[in-house]
Amino acid sequence: MKKTAYLLLALCMVVVSSCTKTVPASVPAHIEDGMIVLETPAREDGQTSALGMTCDPIDTVRVAFVGIGGRGTGAVRRYTQIDGVKIVALCDVKQERIDICNDILAKNGLPAAEGYVGDEAYKELCKRDDIDLVYIATDWLDHVNVAVCAMENGHHAAIEVPAAMTIEDCWRMVNTSEKTRRHCMMLENCCYDFFELSTLNMAQQGLFGNVYHVEGAYIHFLAEDWDHSETWRLDYNMAHRGDNYPTHGLGPICQVMNIHRGDKMDYLVAMDTPSYNGRVSAKKWRDKDECADGDHTISLIQTEQKKLIEVQHNVYAYRPYSRMHQLTGTAGFANKYPIQQISVKEINGHNAVSQEVMDSLLVAYRPDFVKEIEEKAKQVGGHGGMDYIMDYRLVYCLRNGLPLDEDVYDAAEWSSVQELSRISLENNSMPVKFPDFTRGDWNKVDGFHYAFK
Repeated sequence: MKKTAYLLLALCMVVVSSCTKTVPASVPAHIEDGMIVLETPAREDGQTSALGMTCDPIDTVRVAFVGIGGRGTGAVRRYTQIDGVKIVALCDVKQERIDICNDILAKNGLPAAEGYVGDEAYKELCKRDDIDLVYIATDWLDHVNVAVCAMENGHHAAIEVPAAMTIEDCWRMVNTSEKTRRHCMMLENCCYDFFELSTLNMAQQGLFGNVYHVEGAYIHFLAEDWDHSETWRLDYNMAHRGDNYPTHGLGPICQVMNIHRGDKMDYLVAMDTPSYNGRVSAKKWRDKDECADGDHTISLIQTEQKKLIEVQHNVYAYRPYSRMHQLTGTAGFANKYPIQQISVKEINGHNAVSQEVMDSLLVAYRPDFVKEIEEKAKQVGGHGGMDYIMDYRLVYCLRNGLPLDEDVYDAAEWSSVQELSRISLENNSMPVKFPDFTRGDWNKVDGFHYAFK
């Protein structure tokens, strides 16, 4: 009997030990109730929530661009077509990119912007007092450093995707925005694609009933493009396991699910395949034998309201492009890839409606502000016009002193999937608790909505 008791005690000690061990993460973490929990830092004195934050209206938004490769140059081109904007500064590691962008300004009858060249030239740029918005399109690892510098110097920040690659950097964004009262928006353009905009409005209007399961993805074959794409992207994938590019698929479905506007992502479980084609790319382009990033990664997310989110990542598969924007509700369904489909209980039961009916629904439920600028958006371009709509909305909100469509908590929540998925994968797909970047304010706003003057 005593021997059995000693064995049970030893087993309990092992269990307790395993439940209190720390987990490798960019912030302190521990295991609690069978789940990995990352600790939430307390707000510092004087630091307050940025939920629904507004700032003084800006009549003319003075913009500086940091990082003007492909994405940054495209943004400069689009901003020349938006009213109420003045481009005042350009920053990059290469002078020729600044020259290209100044040529774009000249062709549009606009004055040249002052150039800043170098790895840390953004620090000098951010000291200027004639900037309202710093638009950041550098490599991923520099996003947060530039954004924090911009906000600490009194400027709003807009960051290409993903905004941050670690939980620590997610908190740096949130804390700096809350302290400085400056906006920090992640430029998730897929939230402004026409199908996503219309189906979001359908969901808000109750056409699908109670939406309880959503899927998003970034499946984009890049394995033969690493030789002429950004070298840092392949390098990052070779060194990091997990969903390294979650926000294109995740952003639009989080808006549908009212994340931190009545619901929140509670915990995540991730699984991946071995690196098959990824390892081939590593060998071909870097002469390395290993790639940490699995070919296909799936993250399953449970929300506080017990709804389900699925996100997939694959940049190696020989398969068509997919962002898998899919919504399932108690009264309907919508799907964008591989084919567009909508079914509505009151129209056609569980069957997909006809192409004609679907087209009419997508137009009828297109938000009014989109209808007003749709023609120009398609003309200016940027992924079919969604980039222009995103830029237009950002400038509109700044000019009118309104809350942004995508706030700093969106930037942190959507970006955090990268490290959370990596932690889950490295711990045998153990559940990982999402940090509550709002620190308890996730249910103080009733649903996602666009702000207007």
